[in-house]
Amino acid sequence: MTSLHTKIDQYAELAVKIGVNIQEGQTLVLNAPVASADFVRLVAKKAYEAGAKTVHVEWHDDDLTRIRYDLAPMASFHEFPEWKARGFEEMAENGAAFMTIKSTDPDLLSGVDGEKIAAANKASGTAMNTFRTYIQSDKVSWLVISAPSVAWAEKVFPEANGEDAINKLWEAILETVRVNTADPVAAWKQHDENLQTKARFLTDKNYKKLHYTAPGTDLEIQLPDNHVWVGGGGPNTAGVHFVANMPTEEVFTAPKADGVNGTVTNTKPLNYGGNLIDGFTLTFKDGKVVDFTAEQGEETLKNLLDSDDGARRLGEVALVPHGSPISQSGILFYNTLYDENASNHIALGSAYPTNLKGGADMNKEELEQAGLNVSITHVDFMIGSGEMNIDGVLEDGSTEPVFRNGEWAV
Repeated sequence: MTSLHTKIDQYAELAVKIGVNIQEGQTLVLNAPVASADFVRLVAKKAYEAGAKTVHVEWHDDDLTRIRYDLAPMASFHEFPEWKARGFEEMAENGAAFMTIKSTDPDLLSGVDGEKIAAANKASGTAMNTFRTYIQSDKVSWLVISAPSVAWAEKVFPEANGEDAINKLWEAILETVRVNTADPVAAWKQHDENLQTKARFLTDKNYKKLHYTAPGTDLEIQLPDNHVWVGGGGPNTAGVHFVANMPTEEVFTAPKADGVNGTVTNTKPLNYGGNLIDGFTLTFKDGKVVDFTAEQGEETLKNLLDSDDGARRLGEVALVPHGSPISQSGILFYNTLYDENASNHIALGSAYPTNLKGGADMNKEELEQAGLNVSITHVDFMIGSGEMNIDGVLEDGSTEPVFRNGEWAV
């Protein structure tokens, strides 16, 4: 049996060689928690071995974050260091690759003043907007992965604690990223191709609309002209192939910003900025959320929706079969990177320009004119289940099943 240490080593190698696909002489920028320092060092080692010129680490710490929210004045949360935003833009313009390692405690900001969270999210979203466009347009290679923290692990596995919980979460993470296969690199390449094949099929279908039905959900989502479905990895503007999320089980595209109507209910909790939102329903009219309720985190949901004008509209529609490996594991990760890959999901906020033919070369006004949503935020939430059906509406108005009982029907 392969040791946990060996599998974590393989995971780091996958992140570097398949995820960001680091190139000779390239800079790697790591956004990472201090709780994952050992894993960060391993990733840095793999990057240098693969030819990286520099590995730059931006550290963050959950405890310091909580201290700030508890004790800093309100004025602190209306600010974001411009030098930091410009630094990320400069590194992107110079061809760096970017990797984010997530391990945040799902309850980190429980009980914190919602106005502080809203202000901080708006300040960072505004300051980092240009950099976000580089990411969403695939100007650079980027990757989001995770490593366990004690607080997160104990939330996922409440029957365990400390090192035992950490090890259980490591095993769960490694299973989702196919490290437990005989040849993880080959397994990823095959999985990547399978997702791209499904995305090409859906692009060729050119559905005009998707109609979702499930308990608590009756939603129609129009798709813009010239939309493109994306799945697995793809090239950045320099032609380097990368995979943005590990794990990933989705194919996704952009909805028409003013073409969403009906009601949708979440099926898994949403961890947004260290607070959980659950039991929520959104009602859309002409693309905009006009009503909402939530059993948990209603104030947090309101603050999210009020981030800017685009936060009440959709920027992504993603399809994931209920039988995906993450769904079948039965584990609720309280982490969107994993939970969204167990379920059909949609996202409030900005659309990815790469979901439109020629979109990566369009400016904000051109994207909006083409029907895509623009926002300072992008937040996925899960709506799929084994009871969800989706119909695709074709150009001639005829319909055909896309999903039945949570599984692909095409």
